[in-house]
Amino acid sequence: MSIEQYQDTFIQRQFADRIGGANYGKDTAIYKFEKIKRAKAAARKDFPDIELIDMGVGEPDEMADAGIVAKLAEEAAKPENRGYADNGIPEFKEAASRYLKEVFGVEGIDPATEIVHSIGSKPALAMLPSCFINPGDLAILTVPGYPVLGTHTKYLGGEVYHVPLTEENQFLPDLSSIPEEVAAKAKLIYLNYPNNPTGASATKEFFIEVVAWAKKYDIVVVHDAPYAALTYDGLKPLSFLSVPGAKEVGVELHSLSKSYNMTGWRIGFVAGNPLIVKAFSDVKDNNDSGQFIAIQKAAAYGLSKPEITEKIAEKYSRRHNLLVEALNELGFKAKKPQGSFFLYVEAPQGVEGGPSFASAEEFSQYLICEKLISTVPWDDAGHYVRFSVTFAANGIEAEKQVIEEIKRRLGGVKFVF
Repeated sequence: MSIEQYQDTFIQRQFADRIGGANYGKDTAIYKFEKIKRAKAAARKDFPDIELIDMGVGEPDEMADAGIVAKLAEEAAKPENRGYADNGIPEFKEAASRYLKEVFGVEGIDPATEIVHSIGSKPALAMLPSCFINPGDLAILTVPGYPVLGTHTKYLGGEVYHVPLTEENQFLPDLSSIPEEVAAKAKLIYLNYPNNPTGASATKEFFIEVVAWAKKYDIVVVHDAPYAALTYDGLKPLSFLSVPGAKEVGVELHSLSKSYNMTGWRIGFVAGNPLIVKAFSDVKDNNDSGQFIAIQKAAAYGLSKPEITEKIAEKYSRRHNLLVEALNELGFKAKKPQGSFFLYVEAPQGVEGGPSFASAEEFSQYLICEKLISTVPWDDAGHYVRFSVTFAANGIEAEKQVIEEIKRRLGGVKFVF
């Protein structure tokens, strides 16, 4: 039977309201990433001899370090690593604590009570609201941004208040703009720096402000930091937990997906306030049985070698330089970020003598369909597109060729801003 045929059965009436209830599956709206996927497929079909340049992929383009892969193979062969990991092994938690100290200067993190592993940071974000949110409770999220914590807040009957990230405020949330009644009601605030999609980095002064604000309103801070070690041009990696008082108000989520090219390995950790770590551990224990112990041991090996991330950051920095220079030659106002592998650029209003763009999404679709260049649009707080420097290219010369091809494809176009 097809999905449509099942919609006429009792199953259709059993779905939870949080995912649409009796109307689940009947929504015909096409969401952003599905539109991108369809446009890419159509472009490849229409232009089979032209390679699509994918600048929208938000994951590394390389394998994990060979030493990490070898460590996985070694540990996977040991019978003592075959069982359930539950809430993690001491070896990984101790490595995470040392990593926080060595890379970010975070002192005094107890690996036994203030760190717990997670199967990547996305599941951690999905589970954390279960520790705090009752029906009617409020979480604060920034837009544009990663929506998972907000999605699960709503699943639990909570509400979400969005704070825009604007260029005028260096893509940091203006905490003073949050209404008093919202701050007084909120239980959680979600932050993410270096930021996806803007590439913006937080400052120590901003985190100090966050701690004071969270204490004033009794709000738990969830800082999502998967790009924290990917910084450039003299900017040192910054952890929220390095700020005095941060551990009193919140936790920080780290992931090896981006910083160690370990996206599919699904390994990260939650660190910070011991009571929050304990609550998350209890919820997690009822959601999963832990990541494969061999992966945890390979990740511990990686965390002991931050020079792996430094090498990855050098590559992304080089690619950012190439892409920013090229886009500015083409009329954009691109500015290299100091962290993450994302470049957030204001979308043009149209093409001289050609189409106009009412949104970043329309511009993104134009780039895919007409120029076979894929980006991700964001229209939450202004009209921007996100380029990712994780495009496929093996080596410096290949990187230069990709950038030159972008310049060639867009060279005859005059964008109107």
